[in-house]
Order: sequence, then C-alpha cells, then structure tokens
Amino acid sequence: MVSTQSSSYRIVVAKPGLDGHDRGAKVVARALRDAGMEVIYTGLHQLPEQIVETALQEDADVIGVSILSGAHLTVLPKIFDLLREREAEDVVVIVGGVIQPQDVPKLHAMGVAAVYDAEQPLQALVDAVRRHAAERRARIGLP
Repeated sequence: MVSTQSSSYRIVVAKPGLDGHDRGAKVVARALRDAGMEVIYTGLHQLPEQIVETALQEDADVIGVSILSGAHLTVLPKIFDLLREREAEDVVVIVGGVIQPQDVPKLHAMGVAAVYDAEQPLQALVDAVRRHAAERRARIGLP
C-alpha cells in the first residue's frame, strides 16, 4: 500500500486500444519523471478497465492518456464512467496525442482537464500536470 503522505505526485501514463506507437508517451513519462513525479507507464494496448484499475491501485493523482488512433471519444467516456463507478472522480484525466481541434470542447465537457499535442512545449505539459495534481490533492485534503 502506498502512503498518501507522499509529496511526489503520482501519474499513470496509459496507451489505450490498438494504438501501437508509444514514443510520445515515453517522452512524456520521462519528462514527468525528470520533473520529480512518480510515473507508472502501463504499456501498450490497455483497456479502460486496466487503466482505471492501475490508477486506483497506484493511488494516482493524474491519468495521462496518449491516443494517436482517433479513439479518444470512445475510450475517454469509458474511463470517466469507470472512475465514477469506483467513486474516484477526483483523479484528474489529461489526454495527449492526435486530437482533432473540434473534439477538444467535447473532451473538456466530459471532464478532461487538459488536451495536449506535439506542437505544445513539453514544459507546459509538465507544469499543467503538476498544477492539476496539486489542485486535486488540495480538493481531497492531501498534502
């Protein structure tokens, strides 16, 4: 069991579905790790159930979903449904990859905290993850 007293933010980086390209996810995971966060990379071909279960087992502050396949509007609602079912709506979800601009408002409406693509600076993503993790911990009363 992981102590909730840890000051290091815990981030699950996940690659759902049949998308077999994980270089971007690994670059993000490394940047977050280099910034002092604890990163759990789930590997390729994860089901939403596996992603949520990993986040809960690891007491994650943030789930970072990397999607290049275009399945974000299918996968992310399932992740949010599972988080609600497990009473874990406080876990922050961020998505990155190939996301059509017209889908960004839909993702925000379903609860995605932030959407990133390769055009944005990596440091902006790191800063956002840190900010969202800190806000989550403040909301639930953790240091």
